[in-house]
Amino acid sequence: MGMVGGGRGAFIGSVHRMAAALDGEINLVCGAFSSNPKKSKLSGKDLLIPANRVYNSYQEMILAEKQLPEGERMDFVSIVTPNHVHFGPAKMALENGFHVVCDKPLCFNMKEAKVLQKLVKKTGLLFALTHNYTGYPMVKQAKMMIKNKAIGKIRKVVVEYPQGWLSTRLESSNQKQAAWRTDPKKSGIAGAMGDIGTHAENLAEYITGLKIKRLCADLNTFVKGRKLDDDGNVLLQFDNGAKGILFATQIAAGEENNLRIRIYGEKGGLDWSQQTPNSLIVRHLDKPMEIMRAGVGKQYAETQNAMRIPAGHPEGYLEAFANIYKNFARSLTAHLQGKKPKAVDLDFPTVADGVRGMQFIEKVVASSKSNSKWMTVDG
Repeated sequence: MGMVGGGRGAFIGSVHRMAAALDGEINLVCGAFSSNPKKSKLSGKDLLIPANRVYNSYQEMILAEKQLPEGERMDFVSIVTPNHVHFGPAKMALENGFHVVCDKPLCFNMKEAKVLQKLVKKTGLLFALTHNYTGYPMVKQAKMMIKNKAIGKIRKVVVEYPQGWLSTRLESSNQKQAAWRTDPKKSGIAGAMGDIGTHAENLAEYITGLKIKRLCADLNTFVKGRKLDDDGNVLLQFDNGAKGILFATQIAAGEENNLRIRIYGEKGGLDWSQQTPNSLIVRHLDKPMEIMRAGVGKQYAETQNAMRIPAGHPEGYLEAFANIYKNFARSLTAHLQGKKPKAVDLDFPTVADGVRGMQFIEKVVASSKSNSKWMTVDG
């Protein structure tokens, strides 16, 4: 793979590199690691990339790699930049025949999202979006249980993502991660709701297999001087008639990354938390609650495919992230060999999920500003 962004001082770039490398199926061979050419070169040196494969810009990288012989050039581009620099490299990579893995959200606005969706359809290239929480084994177990009617028709979904790291105006201290996430020129029209609310939205749709059809949102900015929302609450209506509640906040003092989802059907309920990811709580109408553990007992193939080590050895954030790269790599290998990828390997978020996320952001912001409140989500 080639990488855009992720140079010295970047957080998510190193996460992507570790995740991509975990299963030994992907090698980082080139990169444009910063918009600053000097920083890009130094970052490439840190990563032991040959100097002639470290580029000054993503444009230079894509055009130069395209000229290399097949088997030597990069096979796909991993985009790990802030939101406003997703669209350019993704579009250019697709136009020049390269597959893409992109950090979320998909891009800066809905207009850009639609362009990328059309390009993916036109080119037939693979596109993965790193909604990494879908990679957890027990998330996949929950998805398959719902698909197989284990808890009956879904009635209620409660999904939450509280963080506390932006409880103060951290961006004023030149903290890089806080600075770009709270800057509308780099993050887009939403703050917390775009950063982590989209994770909650994606998880709800992924596990349940349902689509959000209507929503009613209330966004808030609690920290004085902040330009984007740092807290939000959303009422949801799903396409099967189920109702839901989603809240995402970055001012919940003391919280870390406490993503949690509860799903209730006619016959029972499921409860999963990112901070105890190897456990899935299953609730029943007519018998005691049970706790399923990753790798214990008979579980779905999709669950087993997401595990690397025996039960009782905790797997977490990096392993879940790596499952997206693993599935993408295996699908890409099949694609390059002219074969049809296995269904289990195609289990990763796509450009369509990215478009759903962008639409969610736009409708949430519009609803919060509107007196009518309820907004219809298209598609």
